This record gives sequence, C-alpha cells and structure tokens, in this order.
Amino acid sequence: MTSEQPQPGPHNAITDVPGVLVGQVERTDAPYLTGTTVIHVPDTAVAGVDVRGGAPGTRETDLLDPVNSNAGVNAIVLTGGSAFGLDTAAGVMAALEERAQGVRVGPGERDVVPIVPTAVIFDLNRGGGFQARPTADWGRQALEAATDGPVAEGNHGAGTGALVGGLKGGVGTASVRLSDGTTLGALVIVNAAGSAVDPQGRLSAERYGLPNEFPVLRTPTDPPPDLPGRMPGMNTVIAVIATDASLDKAATKRMAMVAHDGLARAIDPIHTLVDGDSIFALSTGKDATRLTVTTPATLLQLETIFAAGARTLSRAIGHALLAAETVETPAGKYLSYRDAYPSAFPND
Repeated sequence: MTSEQPQPGPHNAITDVPGVLVGQVERTDAPYLTGTTVIHVPDTAVAGVDVRGGAPGTRETDLLDPVNSNAGVNAIVLTGGSAFGLDTAAGVMAALEERAQGVRVGPGERDVVPIVPTAVIFDLNRGGGFQARPTADWGRQALEAATDGPVAEGNHGAGTGALVGGLKGGVGTASVRLSDGTTLGALVIVNAAGSAVDPQGRLSAERYGLPNEFPVLRTPTDPPPDLPGRMPGMNTVIAVIATDASLDKAATKRMAMVAHDGLARAIDPIHTLVDGDSIFALSTGKDATRLTVTTPATLLQLETIFAAGARTLSRAIGHALLAAETVETPAGKYLSYRDAYPSAFPND
C-alpha cells in the first residue's frame, strides 16, 4: 500500500483507460429527449456484469457469466428508450461486422459475430412522445463517433433524458491512475428513483472527489425544490467500469459487483424494484497471466483495483449531476442540481 495521492487521467474519463473509446448521439428536439452511448473496445476486452435492480432491460448479459465460454466483448451499449432501445445494439453489430470485429465463425473477412451487451434506461415520453426513441441507426452513429478523447457529460448520449430523484440526471465519467500505474475509468447514466442529494441538499458523491476535482460547494440554503411527480418504473442506473489491469473473467465480474458500492454511496435508495441498476466491467489488459480471485498473492492488488473502481463510479455520478442542465418539456421543467440549489455554488 502507498500514501501517494491517486490522480485522475488526462481527460478524467473512461477513455483514459487504454483501448476504450466512447461515442454518443442524442436528440433534444421535441418530442425527443433521449440518446445512446457506446463504449467501443476495438481490440476486445474481458467483460463481466452485475445486475441488482429489480426491473432491468438488458441484452447478452448471460454470455458474460464466468462459467460461460465467451472470451470478450467488442462494445457495450448504454441507451435510452426502455426495452425498445435494445434495438440500438443491432446498429452497433452491423457496423462492427463491416469492420470485421467480432467472434470469428467462418473463413470470410466478415464472418464474425460482434459481441455487444446492452442495457437501457426508461426515458420514454420525457420529451413529449413515447415513440421518440433510439433506433438501430443511433447505435451505428454512436459507434462511428467513438474516440479516445474527452467525453461530453450531462445531457448527452443515454443521459439526455435521464432523471435522478426528480432532478435532471445525465451521463458522467471519471478516471484514476493508481500508484502502480493501473488506470481505472467509469461511465454512468444516472436515472434513479432514489436521490443523489442528501437531506441537507449536498451531493452525496461530493465527499469522494479527488483533491480539487469538484467545485467548492456549500450546504445550500434554498428550500427543497418542488419536483414533478413520476410514474414508478421510470428509472435505472447503468454503468461501465474499465481498467487496463489484466483481469480474468471472474475478477472482472467481481469488479462489477464491488462497483455497486459506488452507486450506494452516491444514490439513496438504490437497487429498488423499479430500477434496473446494471454495471458492466471491462479489462483491456493483454498480459498472458491474468489476475484471478483464486490466487492469494494477487488478492491485495485486486481489492485495491475494485475499491478504486467503486470510488471512481461515485465520482462519475457527481460529474453527471454537476454537468446536467435544466430542460423544459411538455411534462414540465426538469431542474438541474445547479438550478435547484443555486446557493450551493458560492463562486457562480
């Protein structure tokens, strides 16, 4: 162990993890308020998933179980549109097939089956139309936009129509570089039934920030905002945790499991019956000898990685709330944290 202070990567984003690209597409013109986010790993990545919400919408999650034979994924899709949004994976698969990225199943150049696990949030009708939702083409567009650069936060991608505890949610991301050189990154779509704000009006994620990461905030003096009511079930937090450490499939699954602690620290309540909270984990490391949960000599290293991933996810939730912007919709105004609690920002 070391007392050296962890630092974020250059973008403070999941794209600081080598081999991880992110692309996003969204629409905000009425009746749309939704979008799609694609995490692309061109060289594939070992993957795991842990689903704890009571109302998930997912695709290809069983394949990631450590007892199953899949060796890795080509992309992860996070999207709005509820179960309809699962169609976006088809567009990603088609684009990856054209690039010959996937599990090889034949001798031809494009004889591949891309592996694209997907999770959705419920954001139907938030912009005024139940049928205004992502399609397969949105998945293709998001993949084609994917880069290893900065990631737009707040009202972008799958976070475009997101809400959290009645406030405007969104997409957030963060990264950290540990003292041994390992990089971890998180990307989250914050759309929870629970609140990301504590009873005093402070962001619950604030306490997990790295030095000087978040703006100077104070306990707000504003009265709690009058937030519009919502129908049960219009929720779900979905996320991806990634590292360049070389983990085997079981260790990657464990990283996804521990990352749920990061949700619980920043959102309360979490994992409800009306949320579909799902976290994917990726390992892009290519070392021939992979870290495994059954090797006593590597357990401390793994626990350090897992704990850092959970904290990074909490930080990403904070970034999502701070970047979110108020939106006017036919259903009313969805207030951002900044607009709901302006006195929390003394320097604005």
